[in-house]
Amino acid sequence: MNTLTAKVQLRKQLRASRRSLTAEQQALASERLLTVLRPLLGQGSKPRIALYTAMDGEIDLSPLIAACRRWRIELYLPVLHRFKNSLLFARYDADSPMQANKYGIPEPYQTALVKPWQLNLVLLPLVGFDPQGGRLGMGGGYYDRTFAGAAHWPRRPAMLGVAHECQKVARIPLEPWDILLDAIVSDARVYRKGPIQAN
Repeated sequence: MNTLTAKVQLRKQLRASRRSLTAEQQALASERLLTVLRPLLGQGSKPRIALYTAMDGEIDLSPLIAACRRWRIELYLPVLHRFKNSLLFARYDADSPMQANKYGIPEPYQTALVKPWQLNLVLLPLVGFDPQGGRLGMGGGYYDRTFAGAAHWPRRPAMLGVAHECQKVARIPLEPWDILLDAIVSDARVYRKGPIQAN
């Protein structure tokens, strides 16, 4: 089986797995995720954090978003680049006007945009992960293209995948352009490759 076919099959299986979680299981996972993730945000620091709005059974970040606003942490959401198949990041406040992109995902508009290297920490959604930092996304490649040139940036933000524990597999089939994550944070634990700096 080639890598593309393996990814398609694995994506179907793992999307079904996360969608099968009950509303109660989803809510509990979100609260547990906040507890697991909090130590990685830096004590007393005010990092710029990019995150996502949950779709299709992704682990919901609403408790984390509420907590970050209490802590006065700047939040950003990904927005589709108008001319490239990559991402920029828009400031996300409680009163940010929102509009759906072509995939139906809410994006802030009429707000400040930043480049990826202006962020400290990026929380990436995913379909599946392995403990080595491998990430299986939805297949659009937006995050891979956005972070492909990170080695040449003024600085690279820490990249953390966020998922339900049931999305873990032994090994994600990877292609040369697939980015590796610094860590994955599930509702159960942190799978870490090395030090994580969110400052």
